Amino acid sequence: MTEQAVDEGGVRLSADATAENVFLGRTRELKELRADIERAGLDTLSGKKAPRARVLLIAGRPGSGRTALAEELVRQVADRYEHGVLRARLGEADGTAVPVERAARELLAALERPVPPGAGEDELTEALRDALADRRTLLLLDDAAGAEQVDALLPDNPECLVVAVSARPLTGIADVRPCTLGGLDTKSAVELLSRRIDPVRVTVDPRAAEGLVEACQGQPAALTLAAGWLTARPKAAVADLAKQLRADGDDTPPLARVFKLAYTALPAPAARILRLLSLAPAGPVDPHTASALAGCSVSGARTTLDDFVRFGLLRAVDSPLPEYEIPGCLHPLLKALAETQDRPAELQLARARMLERTVRLLQSCRTITETDSPQAREKLLGMPRALRFPSPRAAEEWLRVRRPALLGAARLAVADGELDTLARRLLSQLVRAMVAHFGTRAAAPDLYGVHRLVLDVAERRELPREKAAALLNLADLDAQTGRTNEALLRYRAALDAGRRANDPYATGRAMESVGGAHLELGDYERAADWFGRALSQRLARDERADAARLYGRIATAHTYAGRYGEALRNWRAAAAGHRRCGDVAAHARALSELARVQEYAGRPAESLRTCQEAVEWARRAEDTRLQAALHLRIADTLDHLGDPVAAGIHRGTAERMLAEEEQEGPERPDQREYAVNACEIRSASSED
Repeated sequence: MTEQAVDEGGVRLSADATAENVFLGRTRELKELRADIERAGLDTLSGKKAPRARVLLIAGRPGSGRTALAEELVRQVADRYEHGVLRARLGEADGTAVPVERAARELLAALERPVPPGAGEDELTEALRDALADRRTLLLLDDAAGAEQVDALLPDNPECLVVAVSARPLTGIADVRPCTLGGLDTKSAVELLSRRIDPVRVTVDPRAAEGLVEACQGQPAALTLAAGWLTARPKAAVADLAKQLRADGDDTPPLARVFKLAYTALPAPAARILRLLSLAPAGPVDPHTASALAGCSVSGARTTLDDFVRFGLLRAVDSPLPEYEIPGCLHPLLKALAETQDRPAELQLARARMLERTVRLLQSCRTITETDSPQAREKLLGMPRALRFPSPRAAEEWLRVRRPALLGAARLAVADGELDTLARRLLSQLVRAMVAHFGTRAAAPDLYGVHRLVLDVAERRELPREKAAALLNLADLDAQTGRTNEALLRYRAALDAGRRANDPYATGRAMESVGGAHLELGDYERAADWFGRALSQRLARDERADAARLYGRIATAHTYAGRYGEALRNWRAAAAGHRRCGDVAAHARALSELARVQEYAGRPAESLRTCQEAVEWARRAEDTRLQAALHLRIADTLDHLGDPVAAGIHRGTAERMLAEEEQEGPERPDQREYAVNACEIRSASSED
């Protein structure tokens, strides 16, 4: 018995998890498509070199088998493209067009090309074209909503091939001939039925099978659902189903007629789960999502989802986790059923349950990384068993696999507009979980999108504190990727929001960050001024450690500006502040910088004494690298003072220390450290 659901290409079957896929029919269409690859384009005929990749269009209604045909074509010609196949889905299951920015980002990620967080559509598509400029690659763009999407992703390389799947022509892209799909030929359609149900039921009455094919107009999706209906009724004759379909009239599309039969035959709880799946975010559905939507157990939801797969109503996804896809051709039908058979309040409650479950799963996913904390262990044990992960590795795998659906849930929650409290909690937990498992740098592109969603909610709900937090996080990501001017604008906006919220943390952080942006832009006078404003606030609040750090930042700005007197004064204040706070390592670093500026100022003897003092503090802090750097600086100073013998001793000491540290192994800084703004976490999540 086959275990494959309806999808955009319902003519590809797999008998079981280990069997090879079997593609049925479409011989003529495949021949035409392969011929289109070889034919000369208009540019070639006119004596010009083709400027862009050839585009093949497979057009057809959802459920016509268009995706399966595209995948079969790709399989047959993939060996011609030595740099492999890239896939992108340009339409969500509910028909919503995927933004070009998101599609380009996913394609660049598949190419393992670094993508700067916050990059816009133009920057991303240009990066994609650059990445494909010298590659012979095949792109499969599924569910294209229009020519604009395909054109934006089209490589400027005639050695590449693009196979686009769409319901409509790609008007505006030159030299595209569509391959428009109708129904399957009768022989292939009958074979599809034979492979999905007991073949004896077809061979004993071949005319009935042909009649069923005719009633379904050879549409693969309709035939797959018909086979699922027959699978659930082993004693029903094929002729009985064909008769029922004809009785429903010819005005209704065959897919809708077969789906109606399949749906009405479901038990009421299963039918409710099926239609509520239309509320799930874009991406594969898992048992937790179905369980939360329907308010049933996870195990019960999984059993029902597996039944849906058996009856052709869902497709099982090849994934490390149990995941399922809603066929795009069925999504409008499920959505219409939900809107007519469930009250709006019930649908909203189902959405809220789904988002609440997602929040709790993310919280569990993050908490398991903190098991060295007694509070975290207690919180984890207090969660239901179904929400707990067996290990941090299992939690990370879940987060990686479910990432598209989790981001989709975040977008859905914000777009809803009526569940902003849940949306804020979800966004907060999503940021924390991604940072805990992937680290800030690896998660930065996704974090940028999440922080933009936080900003949307904060602006809609007029929450200045959360707005300041979102702007600070976005600006930090801008600054890390070299977009300093954009970062500066956001830091200034965050400062305004922090002041409106009367939030001293946000205002102090924003003022310091404005100074940092000016420092990066080379405006040292403004940098020192803004650092000074932040320092005044810290001193007024008696925040001594932050004040000491800001003295160092002011000193850095003055050093860059060549104002060594001001720099020395502030480095001394920084060193004194760190010493009063008991921060030995910071004290050693401040003395090191003080010595550097003394050398710049032409005071080598003072620099030597400060370096020697800094070495002692670095030794107390067990900072080997800083000690070695200081010994090298002492050696340079001694050379200037005319003592090469002593200089050589210090260089030898530095080399020995670095060699010993290398043998012990380099330091491995925690890549997962991330200072999520406290104001965001305090306001967005009350669970922690």
